[in-house]
Amino acid sequence: MEKIERLIAIVMILLQKEIVATTEFSRLFNVFKRTILRDMETLGLSNIPIYSIHGANGGYGIMNEYKIDKRLLNSGDLENILAALGGLEQIYLSREVEVTIKKIEAMLHAAPLKSAIQLSFYDWNGRGEIAEILKSCQEAILHNRQLTFDYIDKNGMPTKRTVEPYQLHFSEMSWYLIGYCLTRLEYRTFKLSRTDNLTVDKHTFVPRDHPADRGFAEDYSPRLVQVKALISPAIKDHFIERYGRKSIEPHSAEWLSATVPIPQNQFGFRHLASFGTELRVIAPPSYVEDFRQYVADILKNYS
Repeated sequence: MEKIERLIAIVMILLQKEIVATTEFSRLFNVFKRTILRDMETLGLSNIPIYSIHGANGGYGIMNEYKIDKRLLNSGDLENILAALGGLEQIYLSREVEVTIKKIEAMLHAAPLKSAIQLSFYDWNGRGEIAEILKSCQEAILHNRQLTFDYIDKNGMPTKRTVEPYQLHFSEMSWYLIGYCLTRLEYRTFKLSRTDNLTVDKHTFVPRDHPADRGFAEDYSPRLVQVKALISPAIKDHFIERYGRKSIEPHSAEWLSATVPIPQNQFGFRHLASFGTELRVIAPPSYVEDFRQYVADILKNYS
């Protein structure tokens, strides 16, 4: 975080809180205490009325006369924002996200929140690695710097890529990079978990006049097929969450009928196979045949 951004964040927090300890600022911004002390001196020289309190419960505050009414949003609005940011924090835990959350928390009462919403996520070890890659991609996008990385495509083929990065895209619990591939000379979408040895090059580029429909490559937004399957009541909740209740109809005492849009490729087959014996594809015939072959190929690994 740049110094000016840190100074603004300090002022925003002090505007909403009574006293904040130096150690709390130091931990939040991941800087030494002496850096916070210098920041406070800078703010003081800028005629912002900051005062200090010594002792065990000491820290920094800002004169009440300088504070403004922050109730442009009510507490319910702010709690909803915090809930959404809490989800973002789990998807992409970064210092910037944590600082944003602290700013919003500072606008609420000091008393613990009695929120009706609680978000829980798996603590995946790979999230930390992806966060580092995301940070590099963001830096490259911001400063128009080329990215170079090793890439494994969906067929397992390794290639070396040099890309002009334009946008990060989050979908289905995965991060993707959209950019102009100088290796293939066209816009491509890259799944970040398939990259390795990603580096931000010294070379800069002039952003292209990219087409308005630039976005997910065809590999990541394939044509969908209306697939009819018999599903066990045990997995009904999965289909409701993903496709809605209207996708499910009664069929028999043991089965429900589900009609859902799924790609007729490895991604779609892998998704359906994850339900094991709780699902049976029955239409259309071409999809049934391709899915049967996919399952047969799996069984070959155990024959």
